[in-house]
Amino acid sequence: MTGAVHAFHHGDAEAAAAAEQRRLAAVRRYAVPDTPSDGTFDKIASLAARIFDVPMATVAIVDSDRVWFKAAHGLRGIGEIPRDPARGSGPRVCAAAPDEPHCTCPLAYDEPYVATDARTDPRTAAGPLVHDDLDVRFYAAAAITTADGHRLGTVNVLDTRPRRPTDAQLAALQDLAALVMDELELRLSALRTVAAERERRADAERLARTLQRTLLPPALPTVPGLDAAAAYHPASVDEIGGDFYDLFPLDDGRWAFFLGDVCGKGADAAALTSLTRYTLRAAAIYDPDPCTALANLDAVLKGEYQGDTPRFCTAVFGVLDAAADGSFTVTLAGGGHPPTLAVRADGTVEPVSTAGGQLIGLLPDPHFVQATTRLAPGDALLLYTDGLIEARTADGSMLGEEGLARHLTGHGVRGADGLLATVHKLFTDLGSGVSDDTALLALSVPPRRTPRAAQENR
Repeated sequence: MTGAVHAFHHGDAEAAAAAEQRRLAAVRRYAVPDTPSDGTFDKIASLAARIFDVPMATVAIVDSDRVWFKAAHGLRGIGEIPRDPARGSGPRVCAAAPDEPHCTCPLAYDEPYVATDARTDPRTAAGPLVHDDLDVRFYAAAAITTADGHRLGTVNVLDTRPRRPTDAQLAALQDLAALVMDELELRLSALRTVAAERERRADAERLARTLQRTLLPPALPTVPGLDAAAAYHPASVDEIGGDFYDLFPLDDGRWAFFLGDVCGKGADAAALTSLTRYTLRAAAIYDPDPCTALANLDAVLKGEYQGDTPRFCTAVFGVLDAAADGSFTVTLAGGGHPPTLAVRADGTVEPVSTAGGQLIGLLPDPHFVQATTRLAPGDALLLYTDGLIEARTADGSMLGEEGLARHLTGHGVRGADGLLATVHKLFTDLGSGVSDDTALLALSVPPRRTPRAAQENR
């Protein structure tokens, strides 16, 4: 017996109501009502009808105010019936004890509920299903019971003529109800697994975003006479990339910057990124020469990662030296990294090539290449990782260095923020063609302002 029936047998209405609330909580736990039709439960209803040789069978879940059919064999157009018999439910869930003759509650019985002739059975004689178009004369039900004793509903068989089922048929009906319960348990387990996986994925995404932020400077510093902007475009929200950048002052009044990409993804890449970023900062304190900074990083990586698990990266390291006329001299060194692009004030784009610079941390005696350029007022510098140039265009071809240069040429880019905005639009246009993380660092010298008097005299 369920707690509700036992409580009413002792006249405890409050306990019965509490037990019914627990039963309804179990119904909610399995999340069955209002789900789409399902072949498994349809087959169970069909099998029940076949075993009893009856025209109608259902798999029913008893909700708070209705009996909802998960499967209905032979009941066309009927998906649910009200729980209150005054509104047309026939056999219903009630609070009477099972030995009371007026109890019409199939859930109140440990054994199958059977009405061999619904017109003469006092429990069902007044039920609407006996008198409506269905003209139900025979009804049998077996409770769908959870492991903790809550009865969610019943597997039912109905006929339009009186009949007396065999013990074997009733045992089969109970087996079918148990089969329904087993299927619901499997589906609940699957739902919980999916929910746990979603939560795990959400946690992983949060962790990845948090860890990724720790690998990048929270904000770029203000450099006198220079505009700076940076961006990071992750290819996957739940995977930690290995792209990095930084901009920081040197003791002699100059400024250093770097941008690069370590091998791999995930936690190993994060550890390597952190080591690389702080090594380059520390190296610049002792000797800010760009090639020397990359050589120091190469030595550290080889010392930390030896044997069969080498770790390497590509990087560009640069130093900014301000001139009296407002321009900056930029000295760059590259190790295996794509060329930096200088976007001039007139809209032309020039690569600042460090071709020939080799991977950092992998080769016995790597060679690093240095280059120098000048940023005049109105000029900008763009550093990027290879996720950008390896992206695929609409025709499937790789964007490449030349494609990126063509995209930037003649766009009238103004300042570091404008340069990044132009690249961001390119990311939007490429869409799914971007398959790798990309870090961007833009540096620009503001254009000279023409005095108002000079403008008026023109």
